[in-house]
Amino acid sequence: MQKDLRIVFMGTPEFAVASLNALVEAGYNVVGVVTAPDKPAGRGMKLTESAVKKYAVGKGLRVLQPEKLRNPDFVEELRSLHADVQVVVAFRMLPEMVWNMPPQGTINVHGSLLPQYRGAAPINWAVINGDKETGVTTFKLQHAIDTGNVLLQESMPIGENETAGEVHDRMMMLGAKVLVKTMEAIQDNTLKEMPQADFAETELKHAPKIFTETCKINWDDTTEHIHNLIRGLSPYPTAFTTLQDKTMKIFVAEKELATHEETPGTFVTDGKTYLKFATQDGFINALEIQLEGKKRMRTEDFLRGYKQ
Repeated sequence: MQKDLRIVFMGTPEFAVASLNALVEAGYNVVGVVTAPDKPAGRGMKLTESAVKKYAVGKGLRVLQPEKLRNPDFVEELRSLHADVQVVVAFRMLPEMVWNMPPQGTINVHGSLLPQYRGAAPINWAVINGDKETGVTTFKLQHAIDTGNVLLQESMPIGENETAGEVHDRMMMLGAKVLVKTMEAIQDNTLKEMPQADFAETELKHAPKIFTETCKINWDDTTEHIHNLIRGLSPYPTAFTTLQDKTMKIFVAEKELATHEETPGTFVTDGKTYLKFATQDGFINALEIQLEGKKRMRTEDFLRGYKQ
């Protein structure tokens, strides 16, 4: 059944494709898709389309790729689509002239249970902080980032050894599902907006952009904290340390609580099967690593060719 709402969808990476596909599969009228301009990528620096553009072109949807969101030609083209509502999933910040354009406003799908983890990296920080639960929120955009009225929320668990990448992939599907439920509620006029100020929260956790210094492992920290940092930064941007003066990324690791006499940061290995780093209260056993100038590989494969 074709749904009446005229929707403009805005997004760029794979995470956004799941939500766009869910709207299309549910029969919604997506009248336009806004995504990033094609960018040079790879060795040949060929122009590469975003994941959202590839999907949209395959479905015959109209695609807009503005360099600047305030460009008068883009704003006029967007206005000509007469959207009832706009949906934003993993896209850049919108100027008010864009997010305030449709009569039903602009809805964002955010990867946390707002008001917790406002910011650029909510999945990473939830894992880094050792949270056992996260979720998805749909909310209405307004001036301050991630502060608009909550529409719907759904929670999901975080496994003890799950990486941010694994949480991301599950959340991608949950976000798509919650978005469709939100659209159904808008269509049926049953949606109730809840100001974020109404949520009783003791202390707000934030999700700022992650910089290189966040990714450097401090071996003087606890085993639990380091393990969570590695999980929360895997597969990207990845926690790192140094191994004999070379940078080494750690993608997957096990934690081992133990008393020992080693100086934190010292590595212990049998040269064949394991590579462990001493922490304040145990060891981190690196299972998948990447030494500077090499490919990502399992530790056993790395040790086979590594000369200390």
